Amino acid sequence: MLPLFEMMMKAGGGQGGGASMEAFAKQFNLAQEQVSEAMAALMPAFSSGFKRKAANPHDLSELMSTVFSGAYGKYFEDMGKAFTPQGTADGNAVLEKVFGSKEVSRAVAAQVEKFTGIGKDIIEKMMPGMANTLMGGFFKQFTGQMGAPFATQFPAGGDTFGPALETMQKQWMTAMGFDKAAPNPDATSNPLDNPFAQAMRAMWGLEKPEQPQPSATAPGAAQTYADLVNRMFDSGVEANKGYQKSLETMFDGYFGTGKAAKP
Repeated sequence: MLPLFEMMMKAGGGQGGGASMEAFAKQFNLAQEQVSEAMAALMPAFSSGFKRKAANPHDLSELMSTVFSGAYGKYFEDMGKAFTPQGTADGNAVLEKVFGSKEVSRAVAAQVEKFTGIGKDIIEKMMPGMANTLMGGFFKQFTGQMGAPFATQFPAGGDTFGPALETMQKQWMTAMGFDKAAPNPDATSNPLDNPFAQAMRAMWGLEKPEQPQPSATAPGAAQTYADLVNRMFDSGVEANKGYQKSLETMFDGYFGTGKAAKP
């Protein structure tokens, strides 16, 4: 998985950030250096939001359902679409899923303003475009359109992430009703015929013959799961310690034990 910042740099076909930087700079009348600063400050916030979301498999399955809807890939491919009314609406929907409410999104923007000096109002307007672009990037990566599918990055047999990956895939597939092992007597058709289900199974490498895996309940599996989530949603930014602490303190105030604030 690419870190979030690096993924943003590749949006719009850019290899070094030119396309995405230029698009945001033009849209919000900023210098590209300012856009870079804003992205570098926002990626740790998005990273924390995604990681907190991943703490609850049901919440994460909802997020993945949004990713695999296929609605966001176009924003990663064409940055111009990220700023359309539909793009803004889709981006705001992602922000609500990740941060829980507009209040939290505004609080994030306020933290970024303090750190970068860029106006809070501008940051708030940039956030939907970044959110929908990130979701498009996840779609591209998880489906193998930006390198190998996610699951193939963790070889079977002896990989320290094996038990956690197995646990995660089972939780997600069961939560979404796509686990072959979970009977569904009320179903009138095979749920695995659903394109989203097929994409999810491909993402996790479940279309291949089953390979023996270490027990997911082995000691340290919970910590390994956390390590895997951290790897998936790494910000890719060496954040200022004071800034990172202020973000986490803010999130703790809103989320408490991990539940997002109500809209």
